[in-house]
Amino acid sequence: MKFSFAAILLLAAATETSAFSPAAPSPRLASTSLDAKQVSFKEDSRRALVSGINKVADAVRVTLGPKGRNVVLERNYGAPEIVNDGVTIAREISLRDPEENVGASLIQEVAAKSDSKAGDGTTTSTIMTQALVNNGMRAVTAGINPVGLNRGIRKAARVITDEIKEIAKDVTGTEDLKNVATIASGSMEMGRIIAQAADKVGSTGSTVVEESQTLVDEIEFTEGLTIDRGYISPYFVKDQERQLAELVNPKVLVTDAKIDNVNDVVPLLEQLVKSKDPLLIIAEDVTGEALSALVVNKMRGVLDVVAIKAPGFGNRRREYTQDIAIATGASFVAEELGITLDSVTLDMLGTADRIVVAKEQTTVVTDGQQQEAIDARIKQLQREKETAETDYDVEKCQERIASLGGGIARIKVGAATETELKDKKLRYEDALNSVQSARELGVVPGGGACLAHLQNTLREKILDSCDNDDENQGAQIMIKAMGAPAMQVAENAGIEGAVVLAKVQALAEEKGFGWGWDAANFEYCDLMERGVLDPAKVTINAVENSASVAGLVLTTECLVTEIPIQMSEEDKQALFDQQAMAGGMGPGIA
Repeated sequence: MKFSFAAILLLAAATETSAFSPAAPSPRLASTSLDAKQVSFKEDSRRALVSGINKVADAVRVTLGPKGRNVVLERNYGAPEIVNDGVTIAREISLRDPEENVGASLIQEVAAKSDSKAGDGTTTSTIMTQALVNNGMRAVTAGINPVGLNRGIRKAARVITDEIKEIAKDVTGTEDLKNVATIASGSMEMGRIIAQAADKVGSTGSTVVEESQTLVDEIEFTEGLTIDRGYISPYFVKDQERQLAELVNPKVLVTDAKIDNVNDVVPLLEQLVKSKDPLLIIAEDVTGEALSALVVNKMRGVLDVVAIKAPGFGNRRREYTQDIAIATGASFVAEELGITLDSVTLDMLGTADRIVVAKEQTTVVTDGQQQEAIDARIKQLQREKETAETDYDVEKCQERIASLGGGIARIKVGAATETELKDKKLRYEDALNSVQSARELGVVPGGGACLAHLQNTLREKILDSCDNDDENQGAQIMIKAMGAPAMQVAENAGIEGAVVLAKVQALAEEKGFGWGWDAANFEYCDLMERGVLDPAKVTINAVENSASVAGLVLTTECLVTEIPIQMSEEDKQALFDQQAMAGGMGPGIA
């Protein structure tokens, strides 16, 4: 057999390749793969949503009322968490079925909305959503137009919320706040502490919840304007034992400038030496010969002066310093405004009753002369808070309002275990939010009695607002759902819910609005007199949010979800190893 020279070269190349190197991969056309989606329609889509809603609602509803139970949440790290808070429980639930999980996410949104708007009432919202969706599904299955149902539910919700605003009673004193906090937290002691804090700091003050190292709950108050900055130099300290500098009836200089040249402040200091007034300087910084001059004069007893840095950073620093200037009545010294340090006179300085400067904090107790300006500034900050785009901005506005208004109360929560501590903190936060809501729109009878009473008295008015039979059916569904919270409170206490609901409605009709069932003491009584109160805002949000989501679920005709990828333990381990290697690889050795 004879081969050509070219054929011999080809054969040699092929032999070399197969012997010493892996075979070249066969050419493959480039392709793009997209994750597939699961699509379900009509009854199947709605059934899956309702199943997810029911699973979350059934877990949350057991916590309602004074006889409500707790739910244990497993944690990937640390001890399990035992909670009684609806929104915390709802957020933790994630279902294996992706279609059911969409329903769970919808009811989580109801709870989250109620929590963000009113801070409480998340369980009531969840229970009403479940009642609306389940009754609405029966109506849709029976052939009623879901769009008409949705309109009827929304119209009924509007009538109910308007009526609650009308019948709500304003909070008259500390006792009402204590009752609201007690019902929201489920504890008389917590209610007492929160009422004490609310009474002390007023409507513009702020109450924060912190962890304590002790076993008991404590409360601390900080009066006046608090600045989280201390003295620039320890040589400003007068009280060596407590490491404080205290100024009585001082003058206050507020500027955004950095003071390093002593000549800038000499004219002002000479005037203060003559008047013998103490001085607090709030500036971006005080350094160099200016700081040395202030310290020397302080130590010689020529001038009682303390300097601190302005709080905050960037734009917030200017806002904070302007707050301080308004609270003390000082002119804000800034070159942008045409005011320089060497032109400052005594009448441009602010005044205060007392100022205490510590290492890391300064407290300014105002003298009350600038109350009108402070009130105007608080109103401005409240408007800014309403239009704030982020939670951080809202929080900062609230802090500034609290500082200018009535001070800050700190509730320090103590407990024997970490699990109990977390539960108590959640209860305190719910109760504080309830107190704030009660101040805004007043209070109504608690325990579901308000909606149970309106279920009878508003029936005619709600049905009259509907334009056709489909809307009428939607309104009927909302009317029926209004009794769900009262029934659940009774069932959690071990009593038949329908029996309690009927008795509450009969008593309210016979003896007037306010009568209901006190689940804590198993008594029918006047709940307003007994102090079983709910904030009107909480009840209104429960009605509005449940109507919103339930209407959307009922009008769903198609559901699109991801198809979950099932991975074996070996696949998971391989993926984990691959990610670990990718994360741990460095740039390589050059």
